[in-house]
Amino acid sequence: MSSKLLIPALILAAGAAQAEGLPGVSDGPGPNLVIEVADSAGQSKGKIVLDLYKDKAPKHVERLVTLAKSGAYDGVVFHRVIDGFMAQTGDVALGKQGGDTTRAGMGGSNMPDLQAEFNDVSFQAGTVGMARSQDPNSANSQFFIDLAPATFLDGQYTVVGQLVDGWEVLNAVKKGDPAANGAVIDPDYMIKVTVQE
Repeated sequence: MSSKLLIPALILAAGAAQAEGLPGVSDGPGPNLVIEVADSAGQSKGKIVLDLYKDKAPKHVERLVTLAKSGAYDGVVFHRVIDGFMAQTGDVALGKQGGDTTRAGMGGSNMPDLQAEFNDVSFQAGTVGMARSQDPNSANSQFFIDLAPATFLDGQYTVVGQLVDGWEVLNAVKKGDPAANGAVIDPDYMIKVTVQE
């Protein structure tokens, strides 16, 4: 299976500046994903809450909710985290904490890939997008959360939501090696992912 990475050349366009906060962000109608984050030793780092845009990307939101409700996201690592850009997770096939995560980012779920649902939402700090390969219609289970504005992704990746709580937790997710495309050694992971309707 092809890697569900953001196109590497785009990483170079991402600025190194961290967003200072998330002013003006409010929780919409949801559903919300509530993600408890832990370090590699299993110590909780806190929770992040993602407001999902059912009206903008209904099929992708349905996929995230289905996987979360089934428990598929529990124990999945943040396999690719680039300081000043984004934190990526969601490889339910190859990204389980405690196992061999060297191929994390290459897998998805046992469900079919999704057709792109590009929309008018711009990638800003805290925006949640679906990871994919170079095929625009290859998103499956992996998603990323922007650590800073990344408007160069607009119209190329499906936006599925926005972080509405836990910015400090997201910003503290262990970063990867920039020289290794953000791959993380002993990565943080999602202990538990629940859905609030």
